[in-house]
Amino acid sequence: MASSNGLICFTNCLLPLEDGSLVERDLWIDERRGVILDAQRTFFLQRERPDRVIDLGGNILSPGFMDIQINGAYGFDFSVYDGDDEAYRQGMQTVAEKIVETGVTSLVPTIITQERSLYPQILHLLRPFSLPHSATLLGWHAEGPFIQLAKRGAHAPQFLVPAHERFASFEAVYGAQNLADQEDWLMADGTAPDTVGVRIITAAPEIDGVMATVPEVVQRGVVFSIGHSIASTDIATQAAYHGARLITHLFNAMPQLHHRDPSIIGLLGASPHLSTPRPFYELIVDGIHSHPNSVRLAYTAYPEGCILITDAMKILDPHLKDGVHEWRDGKRFVKEGDKLYLEGTDTLAGSVVTLDKCVRNFSRFTGCSLGEAIKCATYNPARCLGIENRKGTLRAGADADLVVLSRQGDVLSTWVRGKEVWTRN
Repeated sequence: MASSNGLICFTNCLLPLEDGSLVERDLWIDERRGVILDAQRTFFLQRERPDRVIDLGGNILSPGFMDIQINGAYGFDFSVYDGDDEAYRQGMQTVAEKIVETGVTSLVPTIITQERSLYPQILHLLRPFSLPHSATLLGWHAEGPFIQLAKRGAHAPQFLVPAHERFASFEAVYGAQNLADQEDWLMADGTAPDTVGVRIITAAPEIDGVMATVPEVVQRGVVFSIGHSIASTDIATQAAYHGARLITHLFNAMPQLHHRDPSIIGLLGASPHLSTPRPFYELIVDGIHSHPNSVRLAYTAYPEGCILITDAMKILDPHLKDGVHEWRDGKRFVKEGDKLYLEGTDTLAGSVVTLDKCVRNFSRFTGCSLGEAIKCATYNPARCLGIENRKGTLRAGADADLVVLSRQGDVLSTWVRGKEVWTRN
């Protein structure tokens, strides 16, 4: 049922604020423009009240979740391209349309280390993308190939490369046209924007030539993320000084915490009074990639930098049964609950956990409130990407991307740009 004047009021609900608190307050949106409204300003300027009032029965009305590291879902792998552009676009659309059942309204498709010739083709297709009833794909996250062999995880070793020519090496791999300076990034009608869509690059700063690329990457509006690395504390600190803004899946594919050289993890303990800012950090909160005590330790050290991700693989699907599943290059996954590893090894290969479950796990593991956990899947990733005026927030003027949650954090319905796109039966 649509509102005749386009205004909707959500009432009898709890709103998560940007400080992590939950407050009982109404929220007005304009479903025609797909934006959140300043209720008082709208009433006094337009002299209108919403024609449609939705009573949420005391449940939580949150900004839609944002997943800034996801490798695939619902049978589609963002890293696999067989030359068929239309099939690839259809896969993107399938993920965008189905992922909303997990409360995700924005995501950053992640591609792992590739054969070099595939990068320009895949990255061209991974420009920002949305449909009227789907989550928004915000652009791409390239995880590799400038990563450390010793911490490669499931990345193919034969495709790892140094950056001897510094930023020119990045342009040679990703394509110079895919690393152009960024413009504003959203479109409302589902058409491809002019912007190229690069959002995040994960690289190891100790690899030859990589450290010198950090300032140029940052200058172009791209988030440089430290990951798959053996960087010492000094090297990690230097990368942060040059502008590295994120740590890829903290604790995983990096040296473990040592009291004499805490390495990348030690950045969380850096003094907030120093000139080098502490980077944001990602956590996969499936209870497998990081022990609950480690999750709690990181959050206690630096709560403002915490970002929840899934790092999910193509078999992410809340309805999928356990067993052996095909991956790529002749390899197969073994799925056991939320655990995912390469067949015949004990190597973790991403996850199959959903972001709404990460939020619930995080609250349980750390003892933080559900509002504080929600912040780590909404406002914090938006701040990391520099889009907190549009996404991950309930500010007036932001996109009306919303998720209704029970008091326990279960997804009840999802809204994209002011339209309900999924509801629990």
